[in-house]
Amino acid sequence: MLKQDLLIEIGTEELPPKALLPLSEAFRDEFAALLKKANLEPANIEVFATPRRLALIVRALPVQQEDHMSEKFGPALQAAFNADGTPTKAAEGFARSCGVTVAELQQKQDGKVTKLVHRSQHKGEDTATLIPDMVKAALDALPIPKRMRWGSTRHEFVRPVHWVVLLFGTQLIKATIMGVESGNATRGHRFMHPGPIHLESPEQYAHLLRSDGKVIASFAERRTEVRKQVEAEGLKYNARAVIEEALLDEVTALVEWPVALTGRFDEAFLTVPQEALISAMKGHQKCFHLVDPDHNILPHFITLSNLVSRDPAQVIAGNEKVIRPRLADAGFFYAQDKKQPLAARIEKLKTVVFQQELGTVFDKSQRVGKLAVSIAAQLGADQHLASRAAELGKCDLMTSMVYEFAELQGIMGYYYALNDGEPEEVALALNEQYMPRFAGDELPASKTGMVLALAERLDTITGLFGIGQPPTGSKDPFALRRAALGILRIIIEHQLPLNLSTCVDTAVANFPKVKNPAALKTAVLDFIFERLRALYADQGVSMDVFLAVDAVRPNNPLLFDARIKAVSHFVKLPAAQALAAANKRVSNILQKSEQSEIGAINNTLLEEAAERALASDLGMVISQVEPLLAAHRYTEALAAMASLQVHVDAFFEQVMVNAENPGLRKNRLALLNSLRQLFLRVADISLLQNV
Repeated sequence: MLKQDLLIEIGTEELPPKALLPLSEAFRDEFAALLKKANLEPANIEVFATPRRLALIVRALPVQQEDHMSEKFGPALQAAFNADGTPTKAAEGFARSCGVTVAELQQKQDGKVTKLVHRSQHKGEDTATLIPDMVKAALDALPIPKRMRWGSTRHEFVRPVHWVVLLFGTQLIKATIMGVESGNATRGHRFMHPGPIHLESPEQYAHLLRSDGKVIASFAERRTEVRKQVEAEGLKYNARAVIEEALLDEVTALVEWPVALTGRFDEAFLTVPQEALISAMKGHQKCFHLVDPDHNILPHFITLSNLVSRDPAQVIAGNEKVIRPRLADAGFFYAQDKKQPLAARIEKLKTVVFQQELGTVFDKSQRVGKLAVSIAAQLGADQHLASRAAELGKCDLMTSMVYEFAELQGIMGYYYALNDGEPEEVALALNEQYMPRFAGDELPASKTGMVLALAERLDTITGLFGIGQPPTGSKDPFALRRAALGILRIIIEHQLPLNLSTCVDTAVANFPKVKNPAALKTAVLDFIFERLRALYADQGVSMDVFLAVDAVRPNNPLLFDARIKAVSHFVKLPAAQALAAANKRVSNILQKSEQSEIGAINNTLLEEAAERALASDLGMVISQVEPLLAAHRYTEALAAMASLQVHVDAFFEQVMVNAENPGLRKNRLALLNSLRQLFLRVADISLLQNV
């Protein structure tokens, strides 16, 4: 079948930079889904996105749908014909709806019932006739939180639409999209080539826009070009340009023809914490900063112009003029904030509501302080430092710098605490309490920082669960899932011997109005440990392995992790599958037995050779693994338990558990229970059925 490329371009006023890439990808995905629904399968779809356009080139799209056969079921034969074989009214009505006679209908099995069926051949439609409605449907489905109208029309989109291109091969598809008639003319750069560029085929699109229109239409190509230019500018100053991916995406979405230019600011501003300077340059002016080989910030910044200027020096001077007040503001805020110690702001925290039912930020700081002291005691950390860090933890929220640059919370607390003469570990903790800030972020390094980070997250999770506001579906306004993952990462990756159950007890006690503390504790622990499921899934750990450990959940995430590693190793052993099956069998037997029947093993009642051998071997293995389990050396313990496989298999082959003699039956149940309880000290390996 003949295939052609299809170009779709929606030309707009400048699109929101942070939304550009998600919108373009959503446009591609929505249109691809509509093509699939219409049984039109292209080779691929190429995406283009600039501040003034969303575009797709659909490669090798069939020019027509394939002919297809459809079936329409009618009544069952029993309801379609009378006893004498004449059609019923149901059959006749179905035939009329299909435009045929009853005699022309066929019969087909539908499940367990044979029914009348009408088969009809449908000729595939021309693709060109389907495209306009598909484009409209794809645009309507885009994730646009707030649509706008323009002019006197009632059309709505993220920004006003000014031109539309629908070109299928060399054929112009006539349509009206968002009130705009489609054509074969795109637009070049707003300033360097504002006029139309006529296209004869989709193949010309990217090339003509770049060569004639001064527009790099591909977001990916433009992003690469921005990175290349920014890095080159840094090398001119024997420095490294720091390129954050999010800022790179945003800058790429702001320009159609990027030109990197480097400006300079007064070295006097370098006395301000570099994080504040970076926030001012990045947040307000979308600039990249430069650092020397020692990672110290340099008095230079790189901006991206959207055109080639005849006088770049004037553009740079303009950028320097704009950025100077921003840096001056940061310097002023820093100087003013230092005039008052952090501790003087504690009272002001009483005026800031953390959550309506959970009180003020001051109230939260008090709770976190009690919890931090308890955690510090468990970990052997300095309790006084933990208490002081919690007391000062949120004070920088009341500073001018953090009010202006919210992303600097914690960071400015660190600088102000050092300025106040606080212990360095307290100062570090004020910043580290927010770590990890996102997936893969670094963890707190200081002991007090770890304590405060854990206490802060545990208080938030417990408090919100206590007032009945856990995350629901995709809604997690307080980022509790991220907080739980942060708790687990800190404990596991720093190898902290922390009893999480005890910590949650302290956290729950901080909320005396809770009606059911036990239920709250269970809910909080379940929520936190459930996050391990995704954490281990990302590491490639089998779900069966996770469930086996979770079934005997230890209170310490560190021990949970050690057992995960042990069971992951165990499943690779030759004896693993047989022992898992045996444990499943033992579990089923014990569940069907009365607890009163399960007591201690009586060696004098071991009659069969197989049960005597299992009992003897089991006793030796228990003696062998006791010190291993006490030292949490679970991998070695499971390896030792694996040696029981031969005797376990022999037992089930040669011994009748449900013996008629009650004494023998009870003793054999006791033997199996002892076996089962041994494995349960590490994990429930009966759940390892799919490894």
